[in-house]
Amino acid sequence: IDADTSNMLKEYVAAISCLKRAHYLAPFEWRVCYNLGLAHLTMQQYASAFHFISAAINLRPKFAPLFMLLGIALTHLEDPTNAKQAYDQAISIEPDNPITHLNYAIMLFNHGEKSHAATQYSKYETCQKKKGGVDPDVNALVAKLGPILHLGS
Repeated sequence: IDADTSNMLKEYVAAISCLKRAHYLAPFEWRVCYNLGLAHLTMQQYASAFHFISAAINLRPKFAPLFMLLGIALTHLEDPTNAKQAYDQAISIEPDNPITHLNYAIMLFNHGEKSHAATQYSKYETCQKKKGGVDPDVNALVAKLGPILHLGS
């Protein structure tokens, strides 16, 4: 590991430590659980991410990004059936979130469901056109995924 990566990992470990203290002090604060889930996802600690994202969902069940994150965690925990349910729930709450459709398309593609992935990718494009403005990291991913699904980008 190079020095920059090592420093970044130390910062995430410090953030998780700080957030766990906040969780101890305020166990019913959904934002703390949400941020702990994000931090654990970033550190590829998917079981811990699942735990905190599930807790956040119990505290804030109408916040669609939580279900998308749950879908991501479940995908990495090799549970595509429940991951699909999580993505579907996120979409039912917030149907016009392009990032949810994009993450869903990636998960479906990686699990061999190319036609369903193409449908989600098409929904991503539609939502993104409405929203405008794309993150450069997302653009790089879309540039790879679009041609694979034969939809262009």
